[in-house]
Amino acid sequence: MDDDRSSEKLADALRARIDCPVDASVRRRVEYSADASNYRVRPAMVVFPHCEDDAAAAVSFARENGLSVTARGAGTSVAGNAIGPGIVLDFSRHMNAVLAVDVEARTALVQPGVVLSDLQRRLCPHGLRFGPDPSTQDRCTMGGMIGNNACGPHALAWGRTSDTVRELRVLDGTGARRTLGADLAAVPGLAEFTTRNLAVLRTELGRFDRQASGYGLEHLLPERGSSAAQAFVGSEGTCGLLTHARVALTPVPAATVLTVLGYPDIASAADDIAAIIGCAPIAVEGIDAGLVDVVRAHRGTVPELPRGRGWLFVETAGASPAEALAGARRLCAVSHADDHRIVTDPFATAALWRIRADGAGLAGRTPDGQPAWPGWEDAAVPPANLGAYLREFATLTTEYDVRGLLYGHIGDGCIHVRLDFPITDAPRRFRAFLFDAAELVVRHGGSLSGEHGDGRARSELLEVMYSPAARAAFAGFKSLFDPDDILNPGVLVAPNPVDADLRVAGLVRVPAHGFALAADSGDLSTAVHRCVGIGKCRTDTRGSGGFMCPSYLATADEKDTTRARARVLQEVVRGELDWRAPAVEESLDLCLSCKACAADCPAGVDMATYKSEALYRRYRGRLRPLDHYVLGRLPRWLAIAVRVPRLANAIAARTHLRRAGMRLVGIDPRRAAPRLAPKSFRRSFDGDDRTGTAEVMLWIDTFTDTFDPENAAAATQLIEQLGYRVRIPDNRVCCGLTWISTGQLDGARTRLRATVDALAAHVAAGGLIVGLEPSCTATLRADLPELLPDDPRARQVAASVRTLAEFLLSHPTWQPPRRPHDTVIVQPHCHQHAVGGFDAERRILAAMGVTVEELAGCCGLAGNFGMQRGHYDISVAVAENALLPALRNAPPNAVLLADGFSCRTQADQLGHTPGLHLARYLLARPGGPAAD
Repeated sequence: MDDDRSSEKLADALRARIDCPVDASVRRRVEYSADASNYRVRPAMVVFPHCEDDAAAAVSFARENGLSVTARGAGTSVAGNAIGPGIVLDFSRHMNAVLAVDVEARTALVQPGVVLSDLQRRLCPHGLRFGPDPSTQDRCTMGGMIGNNACGPHALAWGRTSDTVRELRVLDGTGARRTLGADLAAVPGLAEFTTRNLAVLRTELGRFDRQASGYGLEHLLPERGSSAAQAFVGSEGTCGLLTHARVALTPVPAATVLTVLGYPDIASAADDIAAIIGCAPIAVEGIDAGLVDVVRAHRGTVPELPRGRGWLFVETAGASPAEALAGARRLCAVSHADDHRIVTDPFATAALWRIRADGAGLAGRTPDGQPAWPGWEDAAVPPANLGAYLREFATLTTEYDVRGLLYGHIGDGCIHVRLDFPITDAPRRFRAFLFDAAELVVRHGGSLSGEHGDGRARSELLEVMYSPAARAAFAGFKSLFDPDDILNPGVLVAPNPVDADLRVAGLVRVPAHGFALAADSGDLSTAVHRCVGIGKCRTDTRGSGGFMCPSYLATADEKDTTRARARVLQEVVRGELDWRAPAVEESLDLCLSCKACAADCPAGVDMATYKSEALYRRYRGRLRPLDHYVLGRLPRWLAIAVRVPRLANAIAARTHLRRAGMRLVGIDPRRAAPRLAPKSFRRSFDGDDRTGTAEVMLWIDTFTDTFDPENAAAATQLIEQLGYRVRIPDNRVCCGLTWISTGQLDGARTRLRATVDALAAHVAAGGLIVGLEPSCTATLRADLPELLPDDPRARQVAASVRTLAEFLLSHPTWQPPRRPHDTVIVQPHCHQHAVGGFDAERRILAAMGVTVEELAGCCGLAGNFGMQRGHYDISVAVAENALLPALRNAPPNAVLLADGFSCRTQADQLGHTPGLHLARYLLARPGGPAAD
């Protein structure tokens, strides 16, 4: 508490001197207490500079008040380079512009917060690109890449970040503004320093391309160009704060071909590097079978791979497709692989590369589901030594009884791996392993880091790799820029111990009270620590097929990422925050409970579930907000209202009365109330009149029953056309979703028990359940067995649930109608995206021959979220990510297809466009209205 008051007092003093956001709230400091590493250091405050002057003012203030300064971009550092105890400067929020592109000179001038993929999009029309491309390129920033000397798969052909830098504008630790270029003049004393240290710079540094540990002082040598700018690259924020960078660009190859080579194991693949490199590929990546197995388990499938247990992904380029293909064939001829696959289709190529891209996150779990951690994830050795190193490394991991998943830039000798270190209960054994691993890599002539930097994870280990003279040179170099050691202290020079400030050390088990959390052995602590911080939730997924973190897409604020929410919950399970703390409420408030993270996060973080658990703990046995009683128990009230639909609709139509009532119960009065159907489906359905040979249970959810019974009628007609007899549950039952999303888990379990009772006999007899509302279908599939883990019938019911599209496609004789002249805008439901997927619907639309525009991202209503007071503006902003622009730009006769009631409601209320359920669209007359 004293630290909190001290931080706020300091922040107030800084706000008086600086014209940019300064945040010292507990929540914000927790969000920035960790990056993608094993470490946790809570800062005093976070500053979001608008310009260089703001950053300079922060440095001056830090010097006056004895604070450190740490630069941060996307916060995806795996080595703990982007956290610090003083002021953290987040350059990604405002200083994120591409200032200029010189096409003729092939250079770009950028600010440090520019995301690499944004730069690449800016360059694409000019046929240019930035060469290095780490797997986090859709969220990593240029400042972070320069700080760590990032590489990526194509560094083999286009170099590391240090090879691209032409000029840097930096603030050093004294607050001085310096422009670093291809000379030593900008830094007083740097030329003399270089002369004094010529011997050590020539003998210990720059021995092979991926020697990233320590400072890149080899670039100071006259034979290396005497470049202060290149020497600054990889200094991890310890020498200066980057404000501008001019970088070199490279032409995009005219054509590329991917070849996948299969080997008995990853070490055998490494043995073949010399032959592979002889074919001049532009990328050579290696993947171990263990990682592929985890990707397959996460996704359900992976693209076809050649025979083997270790693979090389090799990309060849050419001036034409034929030339690139010829290079691939030469590669296959000279390699010693057991099998190969040459891939020319761009979609198949992207699918294969995605295995590698997802590996960084999925490697955070071993094949048996245990947490795996970074710390020794970035070692590199000369490629000729890599096979031998990998075999000895396997022996070392066996001796320490740790397991991990291998992948990396094998063409450069750089290997990434996450290991199931015993950090939680045996951090000293973690420390011992790191020192033994350091000695192993040094014996093979290698580097502790190949591109991630040393940070807090490896800086102490530099004593194993470098002589005292080399380490003294590092200290001397830093002192030229930062004599008082205020910039990222404890990294590279005067390092902190590798086992200090470990984020998961000493954690205790926190049994879940609401959900079974079966994938995490019922431990909430393990569940929320699934987040290792790689930051895929910061990716701009608009147009890319991703749904994760719709509120972040609307606000661009770190607090609205899955990662930030996980960080706050990690503090709760540590005992540092209470479940009822304002920081927890603020963190979870804008989570839409869309469940997209459960599918899109490579680490499998399911924030919707964690939010429900948090709300359950916060309000259990206490009064809740009124909207929880109204929206969270909506099916109960609708069951009453549907008996008098005219009266309910008449009251809702009285604008002043409706708005007053909404304000009273915590609903935003700008929302309209959906109209009840004149007659519910349940009231109109006569099961005794149905014919058919086998029974199908049609799950009649509350929203379909009371608002859109025509959807159920259309589905009934489609199912009966296949010869089935349609049944519905005898009693009004509910999946409990609205109770779940508001954390009323005891009430949800009551409803789910009734649901299982109503469905169990049908399922036991081999019957299927067809759902129409995607959120309810997903709840029955995913949440039902989690909330009733001790009832085996719950798992049987969950396994029997099908979407209408899945059910129809399971009959080979069924064919959808052809509609080759239709244009359809499709809004998949987030819950369906996360649980079960949308492939069946895609296949049906493809068979219909329609022109499809499939939207990526949440509609923004998300059940009760968009109705709650305080959420309307964010709900609209989320809809602007994809839904509303698509409706505004749609052709005149386009059909909006949306199975989700929330999606149709949002489109109708904000876009004034009615939506159709797939069932009605399949029965619609060509060119006419939907079926009634």
